[in-house]
Amino acid sequence: MKRRIFAMFLAGVMALGLLTGCGGGSSDTPSSSNPSTPSDTTDTPSSNSGEVTDVTLKVWCPSNQIDTGILAQQQEAFQAEHPEWNLSWDVTAVGEDTCKDEVLRDVEAAADVFFFANDQLPDLVSAGAIAQLGGSTADMVNSTMAQAVIDTAMSDGKLYAIPFTHNTFFMYYDKTLLSEDQIKTVEGIMSAETADNAYNFYFESSGGWKLGAWYYGAGLSVFGADGSDLAAGCDWNNATGLAVTNYLIDLINNPKCAYDGEIAVSELITDHRIGAWFDGAWNYDTYHDVLGDDLGLAVIPTFNVNGKDCQLLSFYGSKCIGVNAKSSNPAAAVAFAAFLGNAENQTLRFEKSAQIPTNNDAANSDAVKSDALATVLVNESNNCSVMQPVSTTFSARYWTYAGAIPTEIRSGEINTGNVQEKLDTFVAAMTAE
Repeated sequence: MKRRIFAMFLAGVMALGLLTGCGGGSSDTPSSSNPSTPSDTTDTPSSNSGEVTDVTLKVWCPSNQIDTGILAQQQEAFQAEHPEWNLSWDVTAVGEDTCKDEVLRDVEAAADVFFFANDQLPDLVSAGAIAQLGGSTADMVNSTMAQAVIDTAMSDGKLYAIPFTHNTFFMYYDKTLLSEDQIKTVEGIMSAETADNAYNFYFESSGGWKLGAWYYGAGLSVFGADGSDLAAGCDWNNATGLAVTNYLIDLINNPKCAYDGEIAVSELITDHRIGAWFDGAWNYDTYHDVLGDDLGLAVIPTFNVNGKDCQLLSFYGSKCIGVNAKSSNPAAAVAFAAFLGNAENQTLRFEKSAQIPTNNDAANSDAVKSDALATVLVNESNNCSVMQPVSTTFSARYWTYAGAIPTEIRSGEINTGNVQEKLDTFVAAMTAE
């Protein structure tokens, strides 16, 4: 199951292996006349014509883009590049993880431009809520990003979004509690001696996103190796799945394992009370502000199941920028989305919110190549991850049913006496009709 999802594009970009591309295209902002679909040839007023059109753009983006001032800076720069539009802005903080749900509540009332996690794409496409991208916007994506990244923004061979950062998780740890040798394995983490009021590990399933690492790491899958073979079903109820679940029962109920929902990481790191936890690059600044040089970064560890060391495997995807298919200002919306996703703005996002660029030119900068956060994210993506399945069937079932497993373990509803029964029920719920 272990595979290098970036293997096809690693040659030639970085000594550390960070993202090679399909081509060396320009990072310039596409013109405002970019079509939102290949057949859309609607033109906008030329910036040299003297015509000015009043345009209001509704933007939904995560709070870290607003609070850091990134979006405001981008809005000002975009207006300067497009005097043909007199722009007004309607900005709301909406997380990438919940964006799809908010858009689908009322597509016509949703944002013109929105940030979302790529696993939400099938539902957005199915609902006709996201515009297909073509023209110079698609050219920018195709010429400046690696194919494995581009694939995360495609559905049925068509491009629907602009990836702007990698979406996976890795391990943070407190160097005052754990050594570089101990963090290599879950067993090493859990066996470390810590104070009575400290925890060695923090368990968070993130609704199944982080939970999958344990089962995929042991060689199991949902709908086959790449998540698209619905006939393959789910194999989590075999002997290996039973062993993994029993392992998690022991881990989650270990008094040295903190459990999400009962205590927050933010409550623990200040007083050096948590050894290791999994999270993404988007929270690096928060943790570093508290721990400083005591903050460690590493790929997620191995764990031992039935005497076999298994590498935990995180889901890999991307975070993307999309355009509402029902936007009343499609040309301006596509132009702004493309602007947000270009090399310059990916670099700005990296500098101010530690999000690693998907654009090859931005990723090839000395600042990114020498960055410890970028290094661990690339190592995680290359060596300890699998491409996250994005089929509508997977999304409709996995997040609901897999997300319940840790909760039921913690409550005792899943225990060593009924694991097989519970896994059989889970697999039956996941089976595609």
